[in-house]
Amino acid sequence: MSARVGGPEPFPRRKARTRGFTLGQPRSFALSPDGSRLAFLRAPAGDDPVNALWVLDVAEGRERLVLDPRDLGSLDAEVPEAERARRERARERAGGVTTFACDRAFRLAALALGGRLFAVDLDAEGGREVPVEGPCFDPRPDPAGARVAYVRGRELRVVELASGEDRALAGEEDPAVSWGLAEFVAAEEMGRDRGHWWAPDGRAVVACRVDEREVPVWHIADPADPWRAPRAVRYPAAGSANARVSLHVLGLDGSAVEVSWDREAFPYLVRVGWEEGGPLTLVVQSRDQRRVLVLAADPASGASGVLRDDASPTWLEIVDGVPRWLGGRLVWTVEDLEADARRIVVDGEPWTPPDLRVRRVAGVAGGRVVFQASAAEEPIEAHVYAADAEGVERLSGGPGLHDAPAAAGDVVVLVSQGPADELPVARVLRGGRVAATIASNAERPGFLAAPAFARSRERGIPYALLLPEPPGAKAPFPVLLDPYGGPHLQRVWRASFPFLEARWFAEQGFAVLVADGRGTTAGGLAWEKAVHLDLVGPAVEDQVEALLDAAERHPGVLDLSRVAIRGWSFGGYLAAACLLRRPDVFRAAVAGAPLTDPALYDTHYTERYLGLPQEHPEAYERSSLLPDAGKLERPLLLVHGMADDNVHVAHTLRLSRALLEAGRPHAVLPLSGVTHMTPQEVVAENLLRLQLDFLRRALGIAGTERPASHPEPRRP
Repeated sequence: MSARVGGPEPFPRRKARTRGFTLGQPRSFALSPDGSRLAFLRAPAGDDPVNALWVLDVAEGRERLVLDPRDLGSLDAEVPEAERARRERARERAGGVTTFACDRAFRLAALALGGRLFAVDLDAEGGREVPVEGPCFDPRPDPAGARVAYVRGRELRVVELASGEDRALAGEEDPAVSWGLAEFVAAEEMGRDRGHWWAPDGRAVVACRVDEREVPVWHIADPADPWRAPRAVRYPAAGSANARVSLHVLGLDGSAVEVSWDREAFPYLVRVGWEEGGPLTLVVQSRDQRRVLVLAADPASGASGVLRDDASPTWLEIVDGVPRWLGGRLVWTVEDLEADARRIVVDGEPWTPPDLRVRRVAGVAGGRVVFQASAAEEPIEAHVYAADAEGVERLSGGPGLHDAPAAAGDVVVLVSQGPADELPVARVLRGGRVAATIASNAERPGFLAAPAFARSRERGIPYALLLPEPPGAKAPFPVLLDPYGGPHLQRVWRASFPFLEARWFAEQGFAVLVADGRGTTAGGLAWEKAVHLDLVGPAVEDQVEALLDAAERHPGVLDLSRVAIRGWSFGGYLAAACLLRRPDVFRAAVAGAPLTDPALYDTHYTERYLGLPQEHPEAYERSSLLPDAGKLERPLLLVHGMADDNVHVAHTLRLSRALLEAGRPHAVLPLSGVTHMTPQEVVAENLLRLQLDFLRRALGIAGTERPASHPEPRRP
């Protein structure tokens, strides 16, 4: 454990100051098409939130600072509202350069700082400001690097870099209509955070037109600042109207062509891509998410044709990284129900074996498809593979969590977390061999979490157990379950970095259990879809199963009379559900930013699992915590950011109201000015301590805070 002036710094403070030890890590990787150069972002120190732009020459292994935003004046003075929303959707914790886009030759990068547009020469150092009126958002250079498309307010514009001529491509006076932006559910739920794309020849921009006039208006207010007017946002709650999204090819010559498809049957625009040598490709999805079409569009007429038509009796998951094109062939993923896995297909032919569960596609490199997947027998590990028609090769080595954020030419960027890694390690592979290791400026935790892993005997639920090691610690230990437990996120990985906070709680005297039950990505298709029409019931059952399995494996170690649970977002939802529905097992819960009434959450997420509330009211009733309010028997702490525009504070307030009406004592901690994230250092630091204090009091545990610094924690 590192020390600062005045003595050792407590873990909650270090974690808050370093944003979870992420500041200073290299990130946001982009490779040139031939793989010869890599651009990325990195802050200069582990407690510095200001990212700079760097370029790595892959052949030489030499890094070069291209742009330090501190050299350009104020950083975030006029961050546009659209950029603030993007950062929230992306869970962005840092500042400075947060995104950038490059031209085809990888000579020019465009980026925005404080709403100002900058063009950066990647062969030199520093950037020049491109004068534009008003705050700039999401600037993207054309393939030739001659001009930049960007969004100002709700209109899409193009500026010529040589002449400075700046003109609007599309825009409307109605404030509920925007051009070139991604709507809320696209950015929050679909992984599409952009709304405009250059044509490969640079003569047109493909842009989304988003009409939110029918989307309900919600108001977000902070009672701590009563003189400020509430902020109005368009929020499509389950069963309500979505934004109407259309796609248009906007020529620089003033022409405009709308891309046509059946938008009534397929209202969700999931993906758009236009690669050199490939067609304008889009993916659209039905509202019930049971059908997905891959379309190729004619940019001249707007007519589209179906390349694929996939269907599911439950829902079709959106997979990151597809569609792509490989030598004129379509790269896609399919759900193989017989194999219980997602597989990569190229023009319909499987390129991955049935025992590999594909998680995401990184790109095409050296004529092969690079992707991340887990072997069916090892769901707590993820590796990077390359596939062609002849077979599959694993590129990552050693146990752990490996991913490939970028791939091009014969180069793959590999980011790895293993049991012996204090921090993620970023390497550049060229031809399958390590060409460079990208330095990290992140502060090292100074300890390894050292969790022990197991799978429950009945359902095979993967879990990690961390036992305390303070001086004089004696079993049995009170137990703290620390899950997320919901779709799209997995907590149990064979690595140290994901468990740093859990190790700190273990050093406070708890046996900490982290389990990934049904509905998470820790299993096959049937595992993920076990929550269909019942979002939280199976998750509660699986937390209990993992707990009892761990207790059975370690007799006398876990004190089942003192079991608590904590979580945030879906984890907060699960924590509250466990306490309300299984008071025979759980004695206390901390529920942070919990979903409590699925009817209040957004369309795309909620309807994927529960259907429309008008068609499946019983599923919404089953998944709501409000009817369970009268069952509360144990201490419950509800925590929620008042400025949360994702899981609105109404979730906590409505559960609190139901508990009050049922005469059930509970505690509510409102976080003024806090969104769904808690990036504020003081809030993040003290929130950990407040949770610890609440759990100790609820379970009758004495003690003072201890450092999470033991070099070799007790292994179960």
